[in-house]
Amino acid sequence: MKNTHKLIIGVTGGIGSGKSTVTDKFFELGIEHVDADIVAREVVAIGSFGLAEITSHFGLGILLSDGSLNRAKLREIIFSYPEEKKWLNQLLHPMINKEIIKRIGEISSSYGLLVVPLLLENNLQYLVDRILVIDVSEATQISRTTQRDQVSVEQAQTIINAQISRQDRLSQADDIIDNENEPLQLTQKIADLHKKYLALVAEI
Repeated sequence: MKNTHKLIIGVTGGIGSGKSTVTDKFFELGIEHVDADIVAREVVAIGSFGLAEITSHFGLGILLSDGSLNRAKLREIIFSYPEEKKWLNQLLHPMINKEIIKRIGEISSSYGLLVVPLLLENNLQYLVDRILVIDVSEATQISRTTQRDQVSVEQAQTIINAQISRQDRLSQADDIIDNENEPLQLTQKIADLHKKYLALVAEI
């Protein structure tokens, strides 16, 4: 781990597992986090170097009328042309990782969270000290995703299939939160983990 003064917990889980809910509860305990999805959006925001490079490569047609990135169109291109996906990843991943490392260094709470849905898929384990997996059944993932994102069961299943399997994710976990249960149980689990992480910090 690059930041030797902090314990950094990598929070990951499949779509619809409840990563944001868990992160919010840790925040209520005073624990700061870095959200990789937010960083990924910011590196391609209007006026950014990332957006300028994407526009130069794909042309102005990749922008919406307000000048922001047309994510749906970009997604369509990279799903259809693997070489374009490779080009995009080579551009964005180093920028995203550099910004993540910078923000991790700015965390001031006792320990910090790095929330990355594709932590394991993108081999970002080197950024964290422990991996916390938020786990739910595939049926729950599909139910939550179709309701939240207004997508079909087939679309939700496609997203799940593109991610690492539940078994592989769990096999790499240092800590696991089963998020199928009631909010009260989730709150207690997070309180228990919080104590555990504070104890680990005391040993650093």
